[in-house]
Amino acid sequence: MERFAAFVMRHRIWVALIWVAITVVGVLMAPQVSGRLKSGTTISAPSYTANKSLQQHYGGVAANPSVLVVDLPAGTTVDSPQARAGLAAADKVAAQVPQVRDLSYANTGDRALVGNNGTATLIMVYPPAMGDPVPQEVMDAMGAAIARQVPGAHAQTTGLEQLGNGGTSSGGSVLSEILVGIGLALIVLAWVFGSALAILPLISAIVSVLTMQVAIYGLTYATDLAINPSVQFIVALLGLGLSVDYALLLVNRWREERDNGADNKEAVVRSLRKAGHSVAFSALIASLGLFALTVMPVSFIQGVGLSGLFIPSIAALVALTTVPLLLSSIGPRLDRIRLRKRKVVSTPSRTWTRSAQQIVKRPKTAAAIGAAILGVLCVFGATINMNQPAGTSLAPNGPAEQALVQLQHDGFPTGVLTSVPVELPVGTDPAATAASLRALPSMHGVLVSGAPQWNQHGTSVIMGLPNAQVGTAHAGTTVADLRAAAPHNALIGGEQTQNTDLTHILMHWFPLLFVVVALVTFLLLARGMRSLLLPAKAVALNILSVGAAYGVLVLIWQLGYGSNSLWGIPATGSINPLVPMLLFGFLFGVSMDYEVFILARVREAFDRTGDTNGAVVEGIARTGRLVTSAALILFLALASLSSAPDVTIKMMATGMAAGVLIDALVVRTLLTPALVVLFGKANWYLPTWAARLLRVKPSTAADHHDVDDEDGDGSDDRLSTADLQSLRP
Repeated sequence: MERFAAFVMRHRIWVALIWVAITVVGVLMAPQVSGRLKSGTTISAPSYTANKSLQQHYGGVAANPSVLVVDLPAGTTVDSPQARAGLAAADKVAAQVPQVRDLSYANTGDRALVGNNGTATLIMVYPPAMGDPVPQEVMDAMGAAIARQVPGAHAQTTGLEQLGNGGTSSGGSVLSEILVGIGLALIVLAWVFGSALAILPLISAIVSVLTMQVAIYGLTYATDLAINPSVQFIVALLGLGLSVDYALLLVNRWREERDNGADNKEAVVRSLRKAGHSVAFSALIASLGLFALTVMPVSFIQGVGLSGLFIPSIAALVALTTVPLLLSSIGPRLDRIRLRKRKVVSTPSRTWTRSAQQIVKRPKTAAAIGAAILGVLCVFGATINMNQPAGTSLAPNGPAEQALVQLQHDGFPTGVLTSVPVELPVGTDPAATAASLRALPSMHGVLVSGAPQWNQHGTSVIMGLPNAQVGTAHAGTTVADLRAAAPHNALIGGEQTQNTDLTHILMHWFPLLFVVVALVTFLLLARGMRSLLLPAKAVALNILSVGAAYGVLVLIWQLGYGSNSLWGIPATGSINPLVPMLLFGFLFGVSMDYEVFILARVREAFDRTGDTNGAVVEGIARTGRLVTSAALILFLALASLSSAPDVTIKMMATGMAAGVLIDALVVRTLLTPALVVLFGKANWYLPTWAARLLRVKPSTAADHHDVDDEDGDGSDDRLSTADLQSLRP
């Protein structure tokens, strides 16, 4: 890091010009990133194969349908001439839109589409491709066509896509999420620094996020993997939070060195030399933890894993270069623009010193309190139900929710929202096959249309309407029943059928993800901390931290203690299986920032003194305020992500934000120091064979008592006993 610091300071102009150029490119290219991203998920499963074939031959019939709920006026039934004319007019509207297909009572004659004693009916409308609902203007035009033929008829639109978006097609944008995150981060930074220095981490963060957008753009060309649009939200907000965290650590150490008497240039070099190691090391762990997600054979998760490889690394690289440049040029001037009275950073925090002293004095009590908090949340986390949320729990108040209520009132099961297309091979009789599938107790009906768009090249598609929503916890045996009863060469697809297969794949591969992430984290920490017990403890606590985050998900979303009051969404009853998998990778990698920040300072103190208890007090006193501030910034950035329209993104943002707070406040500043105190000298034990394997030098007793003269001033820089005594109440 010394060589790196010297290089940055020696080539300041060139480094600055490079980042300015990349930032300009990022500004110009960011609007084009969305166009390179692709919705959908690629998996190795029968349903995915079926959906590809269906898309090729029949467009988006495998998508979740947009459902037009039609209620006729009193005295009119679906068999009335007026109603038949209205439904036929609606069919004609759909036929005029390229690649849009519909199934109605008019073109199927199937009573499964008729409810409420003949006074209500459904029209199932399918888009040109999976991933997007039928345009609302098409649905409105179909409803208007019915109303012209049947005065008094009332048509409403619902569907899983509409319910998930609150009944609208509009959603949040990456720019709006970033602006909200920047505003919240600025408030916290202003409180932390009390001066105009608060803008430095934000400048670094803006450069980082724009650089990440360029990296995503390049990644779409460098790999055949489809990068999901959700990745842009994740990269933007997580990149913002991590960038601010890293810059915050560097600026704080710079102020500390300045307070210790160093001139500005020397303070910049020292901050890079001392805090730079922690930034680079934590970014490495976070990057590899996120990259481990690529072991999952699911394109969406692999896309996040590939993106995750450069989120922390870019954040660290930008912080380690732009922050020193800014500090060396305008740092002192910004620090003189005061928002409140200046505090001396070289003096350890009185609040955190007292807190650390209490932990050292009563480590068993502190450990018990932390374990109890995590234990209670982990109990709830153990009850997590990993399935697609039911449509009835996705709907906030809005037109789609009202249409869903009307659909149920008319006597239709909500399973019709997750229709299952069955592509029949050449020579198969659609009517006979549909008749046999209708006999399944899990089916509400099976639709057959003689229209050309449903019968091509000798093949045909029939549409199953389940009683229960496929992909949810209450789906029962619908998919298994259809696969068992359908002809041997039939292809059974559908968006929710694919989600069912996706859940099975994720559950099957999760143990491998767990082993890879835990092993990589342990090895990196063991090398960085020169210990076997500390990384083992960190991995164990990370597992509990993730379990606690799962518990928060269960409480807020699955049980509904917060989802309804905060977002107007009732209890989902289950958690999208993508969320726990992504949450595991993110928290296991990102939460190590705080572990590294704290233990690096504890290790530094222990190497000087050989006193574990004193090292814990000094480590917490120096980093407690920094870690909680960094966690608060990352929490607020992730919380702003919960305003995204997609419920899955809301769940992930909630879990990550809660996990960050739990990790910072309970695990790293309560359990970690308490366990370090309880383990004593065993924390620092590193056998010779392990040191040889890790390629590090084992610590010796002499190392622990060396005077720290990193300043080069011939004095011991450690926090003295007198300093600690002066801070005691």
